[in-house]
This record gives sequence, C-alpha cells and structure tokens, in this order.
Amino acid sequence: MESSRAAPEFFARLFRSNAPPRELSLGDVAGCVVTQNDLLWVDLLAPNVQTLDELWRSCKLPELARLLLESGSRPLVEREGKHFWARTVTVTPAQGDELVSGAVLVCVAGANQVITYHTEEIEFLAALRESAHGAVIGGLSSESFVATLLDHQLSGYFQAVSDFECAVEHLESDMSTNDIEANIVELQRLRRWASRLRRMLAPHRSVFGALSRPDFRPSESREAERHFGALDTRFERAMDMIENARELVIGSFELFSGQVALRTNGAMRVLTFVTVIAGVLATFVGALGMNFEASLFQTRDAGFWSIVGGLLLFSGAMTWLGWRRRWF
Repeated sequence: MESSRAAPEFFARLFRSNAPPRELSLGDVAGCVVTQNDLLWVDLLAPNVQTLDELWRSCKLPELARLLLESGSRPLVEREGKHFWARTVTVTPAQGDELVSGAVLVCVAGANQVITYHTEEIEFLAALRESAHGAVIGGLSSESFVATLLDHQLSGYFQAVSDFECAVEHLESDMSTNDIEANIVELQRLRRWASRLRRMLAPHRSVFGALSRPDFRPSESREAERHFGALDTRFERAMDMIENARELVIGSFELFSGQVALRTNGAMRVLTFVTVIAGVLATFVGALGMNFEASLFQTRDAGFWSIVGGLLLFSGAMTWLGWRRRWF
C-alpha cells in the first residue's frame, strides 16, 4: 500500500546493526562516519542538480555513475574501483491506457553505502523508508543490500505475471458468452501486455548475469556471491514465467478459435436444416403446380388454405423433430 505522505526528494538513513537506525539530512551525510557494521542508504526521488552535486562530493562517488542517472533507461551495470552501479526498470502501477508501466531505478553501491535514484515513486522503496527493521539491514553489506533491492524489483514482475494470469482466466471463463469482437479485442490487449512485460524484463539478463560473476564484484564476499547467484536464478524464473504468459495467450487464442468454430458449425447446421425444409416445401409446391386437372384444384379457397396449413404443419413438425434430435 502506498504511503499517504508525499515522497521526499532526499532521504538518508544510517542503519546500524547494534543500534536503531538514524535518519540524516543532506548536511549530515558529509560528516557521517560509516563503520564496518553500518550501512548508509540514500534515496533520491527526482532531486535537483545542487542536491546531486553535494551528495556526489560528500560520498566521493564516481562521476561515471553520475552520468548514468539521466542517460537513458536501458538496463546496464558497470563498476569502477570499489564502486558498482546498476540501472534497472521496475514495474509500477499502470497509468492511463497502459497495461503495465515501468520506472527506472539506479543503484550506486560503495563501501557500506548505497544510493538509489529514481524519477517516479517506487512502492517497495517507499515501504523501506517506513520500515523500522534497521538492525537487520545494518548487518548487510552494500552488495547484499543492492541484491535485496533488486529482488524486490523482480517481485514486481512476478506480481505482474500473476495479474496477467488472472486476466487470462477471466477471459477464458467469459469467452463463450462474449461477442467475437470483444474476445478479439481482449486477446490483442493480453498479447500486448505479455510482450510489454518481456520487453521490460529481457534486457536485464546482462545485469543479473554480470552481477553473478565472481570477477565483477568489488569484494570477495561469499555471502554476496550467494545472494547474486540466487538473484540470477530468480531472474531466469521470472523470464520463464513471462514466456509462459505468452504461451497462455496462444492457448487462449486456440480456445477462442474453437469457440468460433463451434458457433460457425451451429450456424451452418441451422442453415442446412432450413435449406432442407425449404427444399421439401418447394418440392410440394412444385408438384401442386403441375398441369393436371385433379379434383383438388376444384376446391378453390378451401383447398388453397388446406395446402398452406399442411405446409406449415409439416414445417413445424420437422422443426420440433430437429430440436428433439439436436440437429441444430
């Protein structure tokens, strides 16, 4: 659930493993001493240039990481010395007519410090700002904390796939009662939805693959190695689920094709039955039109209405028989 308070442009918190966390101002960050058992987290939501300049100077962050903030949205990961940074796309609530939206999240990690940068509010970051479990986070390294953030980022894709599967089930349950045009429109929407999710997640393969490599991490932490390895496995699971989501659309289309074939078959059976009845009636009427002086033609109006009534009775009887035999 999103916080009712306005998201801050600058938020900093010092997590300590043996004491409650402490929130810092931008001025406090410059003089903050981060020990081995501490973790400094700075969250930036569309900050101004002055804030970025002061923070980069206070935390001695690489300028290459600064250039990454507004240089695009494609996921990537880089490192320089003891710092590394990753740019990812998180799933955010849909806006307007969009099926799913994405927000760019940049994580810059150094020695016991992590800076997150984004231009839109991200739900799990808002929840982390309000969380009181600081001692647990204080015991994490900066690498493990980044892995935690990226795990939350992947959870957004899992939730999006779950919402997608619910939409597919809803379509399939209502497919027999919906109009053909409505089913086609919904299938097209689901197809765009699955494709959009895949386009958002697939470029992250290089990010999670690089983070899981032993030669990329700036430290030799076995714990961080396990975290990033598990994160890469989780990414592959997310990709498999999204690929399966695309297969679900294909399966729904096949079900829709079957429904259309059944409706077409039913319509053809009705048309065939009507054609047969009409042909029989035409045969009767044609027989009555032969040039023979039968006594029937001397009955005038009574004979005419008797023939008409007989034809109607025959049509009704055949219709009832066809309905009982389920011919249409």
